[in-house]
Amino acid sequence: MRGPGTTNNPDQSSAVYVFRSTQNSGASWNFPARPVVEASTSTGAPFEDKPYMTVDDHLGSPFQDRVYVTWTEFAADGSAYIWESHSNDYGEHFSPQVLVSSQNSSLCTVTFGAGTPHGTCNENQYSQPFTGSNGALYVVFANFNNTVTGSDNRNQILLVKSTNGGATFSAPVKVADYYDLPDCATYQAGQDAGRACVPEKGTAQNSVFRASNYPSGAVSPKNSNVIAVTIGSYINKNSNESTGTGCTPAGFSGSTGINLFTGTKLNCSNQILLSVSADGGATFTGGTTDPRSLPVVSVQRRVADAFWQWVAFTRWGALTVAYYDRSYGNDDTTGSLDFSASSSFDGIHFKSTRATSSSMPLPTEFPDASCNSLFFGDYAGLSALDAIHPFWMDTRNNDVFLCPGTGAPGVPPQVCGAIEPNGLKANDQDVFTTTIELGN
Repeated sequence: MRGPGTTNNPDQSSAVYVFRSTQNSGASWNFPARPVVEASTSTGAPFEDKPYMTVDDHLGSPFQDRVYVTWTEFAADGSAYIWESHSNDYGEHFSPQVLVSSQNSSLCTVTFGAGTPHGTCNENQYSQPFTGSNGALYVVFANFNNTVTGSDNRNQILLVKSTNGGATFSAPVKVADYYDLPDCATYQAGQDAGRACVPEKGTAQNSVFRASNYPSGAVSPKNSNVIAVTIGSYINKNSNESTGTGCTPAGFSGSTGINLFTGTKLNCSNQILLSVSADGGATFTGGTTDPRSLPVVSVQRRVADAFWQWVAFTRWGALTVAYYDRSYGNDDTTGSLDFSASSSFDGIHFKSTRATSSSMPLPTEFPDASCNSLFFGDYAGLSALDAIHPFWMDTRNNDVFLCPGTGAPGVPPQVCGAIEPNGLKANDQDVFTTTIELGN
């Protein structure tokens, strides 16, 4: 119930809640939910957005079993800071919110909104908290306060660290620069103004669901000083800019402020990059390395779009990354989707495995005038222990509903498959998973 413009509900408040299952491993849940943060408003600001949670499940950690939640608060003054709250009683109560994205004047050189009440790094999104075996809490997030010149349109991934259970955080350090996905309205015939998307190659303009690049991080179980962060980037070592026909930054859209590129529907392919710290998050390989030189972990059959990734270590220290992958079949020109997972035992050489058994069509829920969906589940995930378990939103199941005129007395119900007005077969968005065994 997001308030006027979406519903007739005048309440535009927002909040973050945690539900608890304490007796039966998720078969039932405790009510009411436990509040992490609540913002009561009739104006839509502040707006609490994009929460993620982690639990310090490391045996012997000084903060074992502590629950951490981070989120973005879009405030009325135009700022967007990252905040954190923690619980040391299994999610029953949460601490007052703690500022995550604070001050680094050398990294955050351009500020937004009416002021900087909590520091110069005041425009952020996509935070993810994760912990190491020594009890350190890390939060990685995208930041938009960096300076660019000419046609360059990069942004940066920052990371902060807490060694006292989320009570305070270090100043942000740079993980890497990255290039976000392109403005959808520019390249896909006026679709979803104000959003980026993942345009397919060629003349088709059906891939219009909103999308962004974001970071995902994890700490090695073998060495608590080793941190791996993955980032999607539209400019990467496969962009081939020097050829004159490659993918090149072209500034920002004047109407939306979202990235533009030459070669978007010809030679641009989003890739998943890797930045690593060997000193507990003090420095990262991507901190001083251009995205064009960072290693690509989305190993593919051919260069194509890879996006919406997640990263995890197995308990034996193998680094694994899962992501959407358009390198199969004709995905890259039709906009269809597959899902893959890459793994590495040395952090250098990656092997890719296809998780999907066949390509999935573009989503049709939340359709535009052409019945192409403007919204797709946004993110994906990955769990790892011995094997790896990627999970993703999948559209291969057809949408079904009760046929009109059936289900009444004397008229047995019949299930119909929905067909969109343009002849597309309507589909569901279901969560799929699989198990991928890792070799030695």
